[in-house]
Amino acid sequence: MNQNYIRNFCIIAHIDHGKSTLADRILNLTGAISEREMREQFLDSMDIERERGITIKASAVRLNYRAKDGNEYIFNLIDTPGHVDFSYEVSRALKACEGAILVVDASQGVEAQTVSNVYQAIENDLTILPVINKIDLPSIDIDMCLRQLENDIGIDTAGHIKVSAKSGLNVDILLEEIVRQIPPPKGSEEKPLRALIFDSWFDNYKGVIVLIRVFDGIIRKGTKIRLMSNGKSFEVMDVGVMTPYQKFVDSLSAGEVGFISANIKDIKDARVGDTITYDENPADTPLAGFKESKPMVFAGFYPVEAQKYNQLRDAVEKLKLNDASFVFEPENSQALGLGFRCGFLGLLHMEVIKERLEREYGLDLISTAPNVVYEILTTKDEKIVIDSPSKMPPSQFIKSIFEPVILATIHIPSEYIGAVLKLCEERRGVQKSIDYLAQNRVAIKYEMPLAEIIFDFYDRLKTVTRGYGSLDYEFIGYKEGELVKVDILLNGDIVDALSIIVHKDFAYRRSRELVHKIRGVIPRHQFEIAVQAAIGSRVIARESIKAFRKDVLAKCYGGDVTRKRKLLEKQKEGKKKMKQVGRIEIPQEAFLAVLSTDEPEEE
Repeated sequence: MNQNYIRNFCIIAHIDHGKSTLADRILNLTGAISEREMREQFLDSMDIERERGITIKASAVRLNYRAKDGNEYIFNLIDTPGHVDFSYEVSRALKACEGAILVVDASQGVEAQTVSNVYQAIENDLTILPVINKIDLPSIDIDMCLRQLENDIGIDTAGHIKVSAKSGLNVDILLEEIVRQIPPPKGSEEKPLRALIFDSWFDNYKGVIVLIRVFDGIIRKGTKIRLMSNGKSFEVMDVGVMTPYQKFVDSLSAGEVGFISANIKDIKDARVGDTITYDENPADTPLAGFKESKPMVFAGFYPVEAQKYNQLRDAVEKLKLNDASFVFEPENSQALGLGFRCGFLGLLHMEVIKERLEREYGLDLISTAPNVVYEILTTKDEKIVIDSPSKMPPSQFIKSIFEPVILATIHIPSEYIGAVLKLCEERRGVQKSIDYLAQNRVAIKYEMPLAEIIFDFYDRLKTVTRGYGSLDYEFIGYKEGELVKVDILLNGDIVDALSIIVHKDFAYRRSRELVHKIRGVIPRHQFEIAVQAAIGSRVIARESIKAFRKDVLAKCYGGDVTRKRKLLEKQKEGKKKMKQVGRIEIPQEAFLAVLSTDEPEEE
């Protein structure tokens, strides 16, 4: 195929700036789908994506477009996730393109995720086509958007296009500009095969289906291929393109985007970012940028009904088939019984996995508070990695603890700057910069521990900025911190699932808040329950949940006081015996209390 008539591009934008709506209009105008087939967020296949208005899985669609110059062009539109949790997948999808349509909401301007994704596009040498969307809204400021694009990101906005993705206004002009401004791919069909994997999923009948962009060579049905990261070889069974439905073709050559299946049984073998080459005549070097995706956040998933453990095991194994970045291992908790310790790319990834397990597999789950990965240097100078407070060794064997640190970029209106600075300082943030992007728009950069972000930081940010704040962050490494493990005890027994790792300076305040909240959510029993927070053997906070009491003296309307004492002593013995054998029920709200850091309400 003549590469001069191919255009590979993606759409990047902040959440809710109209990325999926614009993709829908492009599908309409190129005739890929009819009005009858059309539905909102067409490329978002999961219910969760549609309900939340976000893109979780990358997808690629091949479109035929007849331009005004009379030539027939092939557009490969690659729809990428926008959330920071999936930034590695975004970087690989951008690598598969030559151009990017940068969508900016005309009423909101440039926001955090926009900046992050644009910088990734610039690093990949993509041609960026600025598009100002939602121009039919009443409260727009196009000049502000253009100034932000030029001053904040350094993009030339001379060739920008104003559109309304919802109504389709000027989208036809955008299609012509894609032909004119985005360069065709470069690559040679004569060179050894090099194809980039930018997404994959599992099919029950064909095994792993792999989305690829071919940079050099040709791939056909029957081609023997090799995955360069692990050296495994397979034979291609099917080659095709998404139109947006699966359509089989004879071959994919340099510059084209499509999918292949090759009887790959394990999705771990087809990792995002890996390079496919010929088995017999391999390329010398793989495409740059491949790395193993590592989970950043860990949480425990347990079935509410213990007998559904096997059902949960089957569910996580099936879900793993479609998501190589999701990891899990069996775990046994004293409080919650059998379950799984699961690793996620971030908080959104965790929410999506939990929701899919509950919806698609009909499970009721208890999830523990999410934790980050800590590196511990022991007194024997051994480095160990822990993903759960229960795995932390006793303090006398710890020399130092290192926690993951991120660089957070927060975009806010200038009127909320004081409240945001206070919030970041409370979360152990170190200020790096404050930049005034416009008269009333500020970008603040803070270096802070990831553990402080995964609690309710984003909710608090939205609260103090009345919904106008946007957050983006990137992992920058590990830093030593004065951290301690706080255990929660119920009647002297440690509940491992409620333990937390917290900075020493905040241990007392956080423990006091926690026991207060837990006291409020655990129902009263027939016996008194002591809720305690302890560091090692030292108790630093305590609350008591009073027992249900029966008035055993109600029938004593007179007589000797010893008779009353005898009844009270008998009741006291009964409560003591019940405390020894009674089982404390811990509701899901107790685990959610660990997530919240609001000040406790005074009674």
